[in-house]
Amino acid sequence: MEQNPIARKHLVLSLITGIAVGAIAGAALGWMANGYYTEQRLAQILICREKNRDKPVAIVESICGSRF
Repeated sequence: MEQNPIARKHLVLSLITGIAVGAIAGAALGWMANGYYTEQRLAQILICREKNRDKPVAIVESICGSRF
């Protein structure tokens, strides 16, 4: 069985392909993780505001934080 050495051209193309696939997959995963985190944070703020609804707005904002 004959073995061919790996050419530098193939290594560079493999590297470029890996970077492209990684960037696309990483961007998609990051976008989904950000959406999940944003929803969770908003839910926490709304629950905190509901628990402290009898207090003045300034105190509630200092306890719970801002929605934005």
